[in-house]
Amino acid sequence: MGRRGFLRGATAGGALAPLLASTAAAVGPAAAAPRPRGGRGPSYRWLGVSGWRIDLPERSVLIDPYLSRIDTGLFDPDRPFDSATPLTVDTTVVDEHTADIGADGLILVTHAHWDHFGDVPHIATTTGARVVGTLTTSLLAQAMTVPSGQTSPVKGGEVLDFGDCVVEVVPSLHSRNPNHSLAFPGVRVEVPPAPATIADLPEGDTLAFQVTPASGPSAFFMGGSDFVERAVSGLAPDIAMIALPNTSSTHDYVPRLMEALDRPRTVVPVHWDHFERELTNPPVDGTGDGMSVEEFSRIVRQVSPRSTVRVPEYLTPVTYT
Repeated sequence: MGRRGFLRGATAGGALAPLLASTAAAVGPAAAAPRPRGGRGPSYRWLGVSGWRIDLPERSVLIDPYLSRIDTGLFDPDRPFDSATPLTVDTTVVDEHTADIGADGLILVTHAHWDHFGDVPHIATTTGARVVGTLTTSLLAQAMTVPSGQTSPVKGGEVLDFGDCVVEVVPSLHSRNPNHSLAFPGVRVEVPPAPATIADLPEGDTLAFQVTPASGPSAFFMGGSDFVERAVSGLAPDIAMIALPNTSSTHDYVPRLMEALDRPRTVVPVHWDHFERELTNPPVDGTGDGMSVEEFSRIVRQVSPRSTVRVPEYLTPVTYT
């Protein structure tokens, strides 16, 4: 089952396996640079999928930091997708790019699927950074040894002031498959047994985030290619990190989203890479039958000619203006 087939609706199955640390270490282009200090603007680094690291003068913010890129068969045409793939953490790569964020760091999680949340418990427990996400995200983190006091459950609508940045939590939606459904749906309402496979991490509702630093442009972050139009209207971010759709199930996705966001001046496509390959540049396209980066860019130029599309590369510091 390929990525598009997976989005038709995967089901959990197979025996549970223990949570292990992978011995395979993907090699990134460079180690994480020290956090910038002083009056410089925020530095953004794409971590692959919908993941980001933002370095501010006083803290670092991670969004959906997933770097382990475990092999589930999702992109392999010669074998089926394995929903019983054990959850593992490639500690070498994850620590290389996140270990220095410290206890004042923030981890914003859009939803609890493995390619968004899988590395979060390790990062949180080794750095002390705060995890902000849905109740499901909070409960799953606690099941994976993150202290409850280190999680901040949110629903959407909160405007959180962290001093050097404001984080607006935005109600959002997960990508839709051709059946207008999604893989691994569900929520958690109490701390579950420790998740062991990727199927043990349900979507758990989906959020988006708008991060506005004390100095620098505002940035909107998505983890899935659907949205609540009325929830994003009025945000008017300077930068929008937009997830590419895999199907046409969401009506007029890109034009409606660009209109609702008031046509941001910078648009960055995300969640288009093959996220079961190493974090080496140039990224390998993983869209398959979904919307390509080229098609996305063409639509953005058509509906918002004043917007600039900037295609990211892995782990490359960028300052947006």
